Amino acid sequence: MQIELDYSREGLVLDLPDDLDIQIIRKPAMPLISDTRQAVLNALTKPASSPAAANLAQGKGSACILICDVTRPVPNQLFLQPLIRELVTGGIPLDAITILVATGLHRPNEGEELASVVGDPWVMENVTVANHFARDDDMHIDLGFTSTRHTPVKIDRRFVEADLRIATGLVEPHFMAGYSGGRKVIAPGVAHEDTIRTFHSARFIEDPLAIQCNLDGNPLHEEQLEIVKMLGDVYAINTVIDDQRQLAFVNFGEIITSHLAAVEFAHKVSTVDVQRRYRTLVTSAAGYPLDKTYYQAVKGMVTPLDILDQGANLILAADCSEGIGSADYRASQKRLLDEGSDAFLKGILKKQFADIDEWQTEMLLRPTRVANVHLFSQGLDPEDYHLTGVQMTTSIEATIAKSVSESGDRRVAIIPEGPYVIPRYAGAT
Repeated sequence: MQIELDYSREGLVLDLPDDLDIQIIRKPAMPLISDTRQAVLNALTKPASSPAAANLAQGKGSACILICDVTRPVPNQLFLQPLIRELVTGGIPLDAITILVATGLHRPNEGEELASVVGDPWVMENVTVANHFARDDDMHIDLGFTSTRHTPVKIDRRFVEADLRIATGLVEPHFMAGYSGGRKVIAPGVAHEDTIRTFHSARFIEDPLAIQCNLDGNPLHEEQLEIVKMLGDVYAINTVIDDQRQLAFVNFGEIITSHLAAVEFAHKVSTVDVQRRYRTLVTSAAGYPLDKTYYQAVKGMVTPLDILDQGANLILAADCSEGIGSADYRASQKRLLDEGSDAFLKGILKKQFADIDEWQTEMLLRPTRVANVHLFSQGLDPEDYHLTGVQMTTSIEATIAKSVSESGDRRVAIIPEGPYVIPRYAGAT
């Protein structure tokens, strides 16, 4: 039996014995949008939770539009130009519109990569396109602190000072914030490092409600909502795509209401009930662009934990063409290996500000507490294998065979799309 995993740009085909009992876990089929141009136009001109985009632009002198960085496959090419044209129709001149790449603490997107993220030459030629830099103090406005958890709120001044503020993005399961998109594109997207490092600290991430597909009581989500309210009026374009990156949902409107409508749609097509737990599970990091670094690939290890037996073998395919990740993440991984998981966690629980990118090392502790994690990667430098903190494999097929043999259980779960599919243990039927 041949099964293809999302891996890099090309995919990865597994050749598995026919006598294995394989369950392939995929999203249910989505009702795709046939006329995407008209759907986008309808969203902008007939939103459910705000005036039309052109009406919002009336009397405004400037606009700032947030877009996700290269780590998210957002279909910007479908909606940026129509959105900008609606704003111009409403009276905002092209030279007063800024597209701001919500990098968070990721590296900037530049050159051809930036053009590919925007996805539309006309947009690149006609409006200002810039990156957010979370460590540039002068480029942020201090809005004070959140009321309950006292998170410092500093947001990119280009967004804060714009007369019309619009976030755009992809709504999909997120392993800490419940769902991506909407409020998350603002914080951490265009937040200062102090804001990001606070609500990425262990006191937030170790909260049992800070998990995928959960917004109720999720401390990250609650902080993000309060930050939005501190800003005032903000609007959003929200999209949902299928496993072939085709548009299944798009809306526009007031950011909180429109995002929740998109979450409702995404939840129905992203979560899958599974009737048993597994000793052997194979998944991916969702292919390009998410699997460009090991830092991002960790997400693929976290999302299937609900259907794993304790001590199971979890096998992840991630290309990691850009290596481990940032220098900060590299240092965090080294610290984990030097200190051990218990001492590492004890140390970070004492911090108000998480060290940059150490939250992903913290997230790695979730799967390694439950499973023996194996990584297949053709892009990672062998000198960095030890920094992954997991076992490396050169053959997924051989690792499956060994797991099946040692466990005596020939049942194998495979999740080709990785963290974009959330399996939930529903119990035996």
